[in-house]
Amino acid sequence: MSFILKYKDTHEEKEIPKENYTIQDLLDELELSAQTMVSKQNGELVIEDTVINDGDEIQLVQIIYGG
Repeated sequence: MSFILKYKDTHEEKEIPKENYTIQDLLDELELSAQTMVSKQNGELVIEDTVINDGDEIQLVQIIYGG
C-alpha cells in the first residue's frame, strides 16, 4: 500500500508503514511541524488526524509568515 507525497520539489510514491498512518505520523517522520504546514488529501484540506489511504495524494504546503 502506498501514497503519493507532494512537498516542495518532491513528488514521490511512499509506502504506508503501518495501519492507521495519519498526516501527523507523516509530519513527524519528515520532522515538520503541523503549525507551519497545510495538509491536503486528494485536493481537500484535512486535519492531522486524517488517516492516509492506499492511492491517496498527500500535498504538504509550507505556511509563509510575513509582516
